Amino acid sequence: MLYALTEWLDPFIRGVGVFKYVTLRTVLAVMTALFFSLALGPMVIRWLAAKKIGQAVRADGPQAHLVKTGTPTMGGILILIAVALTTLLWGDLTNRYVWTVLVVTLGFGIIGWYDDWKKVAYRDPNGLAARWKFFWQSVLGIGAALFLAFSTDNPAQTDLIVPFFKSVKYPLGVFGFVVLTYLVIVGTSNAVNLTDGLDGLAIMPTVMVAGALGVFAFVTGHAEFSKYLLIPSVPGANELCIVLGAIVGAGLGFLWFNAYPAEVFMGDVGALSLGAALGCVAVIVRQEIVLAIMGGLFVVEALSVMVQVSWFKYTKRRYGQGRRILLMAPLHHHFEQSGWKETQVVVRFWIITLMLVLFGLATLKLR
Repeated sequence: MLYALTEWLDPFIRGVGVFKYVTLRTVLAVMTALFFSLALGPMVIRWLAAKKIGQAVRADGPQAHLVKTGTPTMGGILILIAVALTTLLWGDLTNRYVWTVLVVTLGFGIIGWYDDWKKVAYRDPNGLAARWKFFWQSVLGIGAALFLAFSTDNPAQTDLIVPFFKSVKYPLGVFGFVVLTYLVIVGTSNAVNLTDGLDGLAIMPTVMVAGALGVFAFVTGHAEFSKYLLIPSVPGANELCIVLGAIVGAGLGFLWFNAYPAEVFMGDVGALSLGAALGCVAVIVRQEIVLAIMGGLFVVEALSVMVQVSWFKYTKRRYGQGRRILLMAPLHHHFEQSGWKETQVVVRFWIITLMLVLFGLATLKLR
């Protein structure tokens, strides 16, 4: 059935008039995913509410968040449905990169779905045990890394590119590439998940970073543009614009319902999958460092948790009582405890992400 669908759509995608242009299909992907999100959103929210799939709020979190208990969660399902349908509609289904990102996205979504389900079924905000979550993330991350490492025809496509320099790159070899890919995919997935703690906080930065990665995917997959901009040419990478466009459209549609005060939360099913998708795309277009720049918010949020936990454990072992650097981790909770309103934290973090994304895009030319 899938093969028949591919054969039927292929002439429209690659050979018939304006539909052969990636730019047009990317715009259509954004609009289509946005339509799916807005159209299906109310139905998904009602279904989640009817099934009593509500958020379990951390007991040690900000007290102001206790009012959010019971708000429908697992809304990331809406994003995944919109992204998958849109990609199948407008993407080139013969492109291996499209399928790689789609499988990684849906795979991490399944992990997140099970985690969310455990939280709802047992009213436990911890959900799936961390070791099992990390194990299945590792299985998918290593699987994607091995596939990308052994499916490339050009060894240069596995080099680590350093932005701002014309010819600074580090050959990683197969092992180094697999390790880096694994770290980027799994690390970005968890970083986005840690950022998803306030209404609208994670989805808008995800949309901005996905849109910027779409620019990198387009120029990387275009032989002339990549040569002019002195970045690796990865034939077929421009088709990732469709997936990224779908993420942008689906994300904006989800934000309609997730904006403060949120009607629905994306849950791990959304955060883990979107982070993994961004990491996977960044690896394919060889822009891992640029992803760390543009997704600086995700990086800092993850580091804030790591530093807080490490310092607490160290001081407890050394002094007998754990001490904290931040008032509360992740970082967005620290600012809440400092007196910022939730909407102030969210909008200010959006502004910071916008500046970081623009800085990341500047690396295309500043070499």
